[in-house]
Amino acid sequence: MQTNLEGRKVLVTGGASGIGAATVRAMLTEGADVVAADHDAGLLDQLETETKDRPGTLRSVRADLSTLDGCESAVTGALDALGGLDILINNVGTGSVRTFEQLTDDEWLHTMNLNFMSYVRVSRTALPHLRASRNSPAIVNNASDLARQPETQPIDYAASKAAVLAVTKGLSRAEGPHIRVNAVAPGPIWTPFWTKPGGFADTLAELHGMEPMAAVEHEMKLRQLPLQRLGTPEEVANVMVFLASPLSAFVTGAVWGVDGGSIRALY
Repeated sequence: MQTNLEGRKVLVTGGASGIGAATVRAMLTEGADVVAADHDAGLLDQLETETKDRPGTLRSVRADLSTLDGCESAVTGALDALGGLDILINNVGTGSVRTFEQLTDDEWLHTMNLNFMSYVRVSRTALPHLRASRNSPAIVNNASDLARQPETQPIDYAASKAAVLAVTKGLSRAEGPHIRVNAVAPGPIWTPFWTKPGGFADTLAELHGMEPMAAVEHEMKLRQLPLQRLGTPEEVANVMVFLASPLSAFVTGAVWGVDGGSIRALY
């Protein structure tokens, strides 16, 4: 099947690593022209070098997406590089495993600023340009299975992702029929989110008193995950590309689980 994304102008936030980088690679393979926005200039440079032979072109914008200025500069940088915008992938996010009692106000605000308010701010800045697009414009938001089925930890992360789903649903109604707005809800995905020092694997190791990999496997058993493994960034990126493409032309306001079967509810 052809995605018909060749020549589409795409902005991916948090595009330097994990699901964001996998989505950038997939979009470039489809021939889209992409801007990756991220705070990590080194990883952005690596991604540009790695993908230089793909059909699409990649440019990068360094931005602190936890701030209003950073969000606005990411969109401005994308417009300068691309001359317009057809697709927005809101992907940036952060989180670590902490109990409700451990979370301070500052930690709550940091999580909400990056995981939720960046989606609001980038979307708000990008919307006039998406409305002007004549290339089937779309927004795809990266949420989480924890938005629909929260665990005890990380509760701030789950709350931020539940807010993403609410905005996805509301914005899809506000911007239809011209702009489609959907979300993916990944389950546990083996990304730097898990593997980085102090990431989910390390914090689960501390929580369960095990080595990191053993703690992750233990957590998957506790969650009774049918596929009994973590997913890959590429498996989420494939769904991102589908939802951004005309292949999903009659899909809007939807939440697509890429979660290994972690969600057991009917809705």
